[in-house]
Amino acid sequence: MNLRYVITKIKDKTLREKVNELLQDPRIRIGDTVYEGLPLRISPASKGRHHSYEGGLIQHILSSSTIGLVLCDVVERIYHAKVDRDTVLAAIITHDLMKPVTYCFKQDGGVNTSQVGEQLDHLTLVVSELIRRGFPLNVVHAVAAHHGKDSPVSPHTIEALICFLADSTDATLNGEVLNAARYLVSRYVGEEATQLNADEAFSIVNMKQSHGYAGIKSLLEEIKLKRETRRAPSRHNQSNHETIHP
Repeated sequence: MNLRYVITKIKDKTLREKVNELLQDPRIRIGDTVYEGLPLRISPASKGRHHSYEGGLIQHILSSSTIGLVLCDVVERIYHAKVDRDTVLAAIITHDLMKPVTYCFKQDGGVNTSQVGEQLDHLTLVVSELIRRGFPLNVVHAVAAHHGKDSPVSPHTIEALICFLADSTDATLNGEVLNAARYLVSRYVGEEATQLNADEAFSIVNMKQSHGYAGIKSLLEEIKLKRETRRAPSRHNQSNHETIHP
């Protein structure tokens, strides 16, 4: 499943087009200045918690969307209640789209907080942008409430609750596995593994479960080798305006 496929599952044409337009041009204008941030397709979803690696944001959106649709099935088939899937998908797809604007590259290739991120959080930015672009109130509310009780407003609709639960579930799953893998590498290899992505982290945890601690060191060497062979040209030259093909 890719992001383009998820967008096609939004049945309302107008809403689908709005989501797609925001994905293709996630820049924001404040006063006379346009802020771009990191390219969406390589942006992490956080600097040090969940999905804190290149491409993590899109992976988080895809996983959260999948969880959200499963929760829609639960609501409809088990509880026999109505749920607007278009609202759920639109909210999940867009809920973190301003995170790249709050990030910038450090000299060593890591991610730092941008000028915008120093003064405004991603939730404030995305809610204001959704309103500016004419998104429906239900979508705006679901995005504004996606941090649950820590949001400016708690979820007041089923769709907003699903969005919050999907986001929280995926963030917790990813963050816990990353932490577990980093601990295993540190404890049994004696190295820091701060740059692991989810695929690598899951493989390390699976290795520990299937072969014990002995295989972790050799697996880590395999991971390092694969990184070297697939190393791409400098991402600093990537444009945020390229068509997204996640």
